[in-house]
Amino acid sequence: QVQLAESGGGLVQAGGSLRLSCVASGGTFSNFGLGWFRQAPGKEREFVAAIRRGGITTYIDSVKGRFAISRDNAKNTMYLQMNSLKPEDTAVYYCTVREGWPISTTPAENTYWGQGTQVTVSS
Repeated sequence: QVQLAESGGGLVQAGGSLRLSCVASGGTFSNFGLGWFRQAPGKEREFVAAIRRGGITTYIDSVKGRFAISRDNAKNTMYLQMNSLKPEDTAVYYCTVREGWPISTTPAENTYWGQGTQVTVSS
C-alpha cells in the first residue's frame, strides 16, 4: 500500500508561483511513474504533468513552459513548480503514482492518489 501526501497549495495572484510537493510512503519510489492531475469545480479531473522513472517528462499544452515536474528518489518526493500562474489554473491538484508503469492520462489507470491540495489564482 502506498500513501501520498500533498502540500504547498494556496492562494496566489496571477503571475505568481507555487511549488507543490507530494511525499510517498510505502512501495519502491524509484519504480513509480509519477504525475499530477487537477480538477476544477464542475469539470473532470485532467492530466497536468508526469515524470517517468528515467526522468522523461510530459505536460499538457496549457502548462508547457510554466510548470515543471521533478522527483527526488532519495526523499520519496515529487514536486510541481508552477510559475506564471493564471486564474484558469485554479483547481484542486492531486498527485498520483503508478507502480512499474508510466502515468496514464486516464485517471482510473493510476494506482494511488493523494488527498489533493487547493490552488487558487486570483486575477
